[in-house]
Amino acid sequence: MTVLAGVNRVLLALAGLVLTALGGSVLAIGLGAPAPSWWLHHGRHDVLLDDAERTRWRDDGWWWPVVLAVLAVLVLLCLWWLRAVLSRRRLAEVSVGTGDGEDASLRGRALEHVLAEEADHLDGVAHAHVRLVSRRRAPRTRVLLVLEPHVDPGTALHGLTTGPLAHARDSAGLDTLPTEVRLHGVRHRAERVS
Repeated sequence: MTVLAGVNRVLLALAGLVLTALGGSVLAIGLGAPAPSWWLHHGRHDVLLDDAERTRWRDDGWWWPVVLAVLAVLVLLCLWWLRAVLSRRRLAEVSVGTGDGEDASLRGRALEHVLAEEADHLDGVAHAHVRLVSRRRAPRTRVLLVLEPHVDPGTALHGLTTGPLAHARDSAGLDTLPTEVRLHGVRHRAERVS
């Protein structure tokens, strides 16, 4: 389990517990259950915010900027969390055709590692990073190739598609292996000559 998945589960569990406790207690009190002595409201006809609570900090200049800043931070955190959840995590396993009608499973990280290692050995590739995404029966790859300055990008791309990607597709028994490739050049610092 990745760190993001663990954080996601903990946050979802905490949010679920808080919302269930609050919603359940409000519902129970609204249906006529007696309110505990520590509860914010004292009965089913008590309002959520009375006039005194709503206008208590109206004259304080710091109150609304703080409320808006906290809400803005919460919105940004929720958007970050939503983006992290929706950007599909790497595949845990890939379904591999065995030829006899049965399917076997291959660890996704193992396939990523093999693809990256083989791509690293291509001529002119300084570094390769591979990530499997989508569904286990129809995986897609995202590849980042960092190229040496002397390499033609077309040649590196051709070597990747006919080498590592073709080997991975054939060995996993896949009909297709759609791939998104990003090419970057190695950054060299020029030495200053006096």
